[in-house]
Amino acid sequence: MSVSVLMPALSPTMTDGTLARWLVKEGDSVKSGDVIAEIETDKATMEVEALDDGVVAKLAVAEGTQNVAVNAVIAVLAEDGESVDDALAAVAAAPAAASPTPQQANVPVAPVQTSPVQPVATSGLTTATNRVFASPLARRIAADAGLDLARLSGTGPHGRIIRADVEEAISAGPARQAVSPPPASASQAEERFVPHNAMRRVIAERLQQSKQTAPHFYLTVDCEIDNLLAARKALNEAAEDGVKISVNDMVVKAAAAALMAEPDVNGYFEAEGCRYFSSADICVAVAVDGGLVTPVLHHVESLGLAEISRKTADLASRARSGTLDPSEYAGGSFTISNLGMFGIREFAAVINPPQSAILAVGAGEQRPVVKNGELAVATVMSVTLSADHRIVDGALGAKWLQAFKRAIEQPVTMLL
Repeated sequence: MSVSVLMPALSPTMTDGTLARWLVKEGDSVKSGDVIAEIETDKATMEVEALDDGVVAKLAVAEGTQNVAVNAVIAVLAEDGESVDDALAAVAAAPAAASPTPQQANVPVAPVQTSPVQPVATSGLTTATNRVFASPLARRIAADAGLDLARLSGTGPHGRIIRADVEEAISAGPARQAVSPPPASASQAEERFVPHNAMRRVIAERLQQSKQTAPHFYLTVDCEIDNLLAARKALNEAAEDGVKISVNDMVVKAAAAALMAEPDVNGYFEAEGCRYFSSADICVAVAVDGGLVTPVLHHVESLGLAEISRKTADLASRARSGTLDPSEYAGGSFTISNLGMFGIREFAAVINPPQSAILAVGAGEQRPVVKNGELAVATVMSVTLSADHRIVDGALGAKWLQAFKRAIEQPVTMLL
């Protein structure tokens, strides 16, 4: 019998995806375990592997197609002993890019495996279609500089050209195109149009949903971090080679301590009730080309600072390279967004649904403070808790911030 290959759901939030690239063509024989396609999800680019042997009878969705619904037929395989014509006849009634469920389909569904696309330093120009694979930001920078992407080699996932590749080529000089883009006419200003990728669409949908459905309120507190900075210095001097604890690592640990002290913040609001969690599974926001990824650190309350540092660095690195496994950014009960490294003093973040709260962390800076009636100078960091008022009341949010501030200003308590 013919076998339909469906668009897989690669993450809990995925409802559709982009079929970025076919690695097979019609008529090719494939075996179980062969990688047949690359799917761009809201978080990363993933490889799709076939688990059935057969011959590719039809590629139902062209590569580069966006908004392909989960469970849509993307390809048809003819099994051993079955002709391609017979396989196509078996699915002729099913339109391309439709969204049948496995129970509705007239043919068996081929299971697929997925794995992150590993970075490979190959040309960004594909041999099958002459299509250049590059991130939207890389395309924008190249267009502004008059740079021919087809001349570059990509270091992103599966040879994808990323911002660093373009910036390196611009710095080198010779790779710049000889022909510059024409100037804008006097009557019309120059414009750029960048289509949404899967990540940007999902970010837009989820954060709009968050602001529309979760009644946000905001609480800000100033934390003196001179003791924390001194403790961090001592810890790094004593740490083994390769471990460097950051202020953000200590913020993550302090947030976990506060979630354990005030567990009613550590939950979700649901239609029939509130769901609470016994562990602090903290998402750390990581900026990537074209959007934002929030990998999860699980059971932070039981992790030491050195382990938090190692895990955070690893997750952030693989988030930027697009090689996270879907399980590594699924779930989470609380999120931290830190813009202190950009010099941002204070900001309010949008809650990452379905979580109940997110902590926005600003830069530590020296400010005048009053101690025992005397004017002094201290290093102060402002943090803002955005909370969902359906599950977190004002007093509860304030008590959570008190617990967080206590852990930050007395970092020795995080080591108990």
